[in-house]
Amino acid sequence: MQSYWIQTEGNKTLIDLRDTPVPEPKAGQVLVRMHAAGFNRGELIVGGLTKPGASKQVGQEGAGEVAKLGEGVTSCKLGDRVMARCPGAFAEYALVDAREAIVMPAGLSWEEGASIPLTFMVVHDMLLAKGALKAGEWMLVTGISSGVGVAALQLGKVLGAKVIGTSGSAEKLARLKALGLDVGINTRGADFADAVMKATDGKGANLVVNNIGGSVFAETIRALAFEGRHATVGYVDEVMKGEIDIEALHTKRLTLFGVSNKLRNAEQRAATVRGFVDDVLPMIADGRIKPVIDKVFPFAQMQAAKAYMESNAHLGKIVLSMAKS
Repeated sequence: MQSYWIQTEGNKTLIDLRDTPVPEPKAGQVLVRMHAAGFNRGELIVGGLTKPGASKQVGQEGAGEVAKLGEGVTSCKLGDRVMARCPGAFAEYALVDAREAIVMPAGLSWEEGASIPLTFMVVHDMLLAKGALKAGEWMLVTGISSGVGVAALQLGKVLGAKVIGTSGSAEKLARLKALGLDVGINTRGADFADAVMKATDGKGANLVVNNIGGSVFAETIRALAFEGRHATVGYVDEVMKGEIDIEALHTKRLTLFGVSNKLRNAEQRAATVRGFVDDVLPMIADGRIKPVIDKVFPFAQMQAAKAYMESNAHLGKIVLSMAKS
């Protein structure tokens, strides 16, 4: 089969196409013939999901058909249309922990299915499992035009929250108004806390989703309300440290948390899948949430897709399609 591999070279990540054997599913795994896979910016950042060292298969989420079952798998059957978080998703075939495989709702395209698993499970983690976002609360999302940012906006609105988003593109903010964005702040810098306070009548945001990283961390703390919650999910600025206002942390009784699966074991990861299936999948199945896909690239155009993501021109998700031309 053909599969894409990634490695770092200096301050860049490089991707190449290789011919590799089709893997065999072990007990508890399923082999999926991939139809589409979603891009995630963190995988392309040196020091993010891709560390210096030996190359590895690239891709973290996708959708396809179950082609083979490992021993003991009863949760799905051959031919099922599934979507999942899965290492090595940019390939003709990928192995998936059966506990991670989610049968796709009827009506979802392969591309839509591929844009959901990692992105929306991260958002479920931030907004519901850890963030406890409630109707009527204010949520601030930095870098809101990203895949995770747009998904956070969509789920936040279904939950009844009011959403503020930052972006360096006024045009993207205008487009997000159609998805319910309440307040758009056109900036790439750490200069938005005053605007957040003004929008919230001086109270601040109840939940912050920080997609940007350390360069705006102090500003997001300034923008938080009393008993506010702060989720750190990305660092596209590659700034890994930020100043903490201890007085604000103390007096405003803030909660700070990170969102990552890196140190979770398989059962903990499976638990996040069950939470997503219970809480968010019904919203996707009945159409309240529809994944926003900016552009779909054919499998052979991986390099063009990577360049497009690095250009920051997209709004929502970029997807690679394995469909034969």
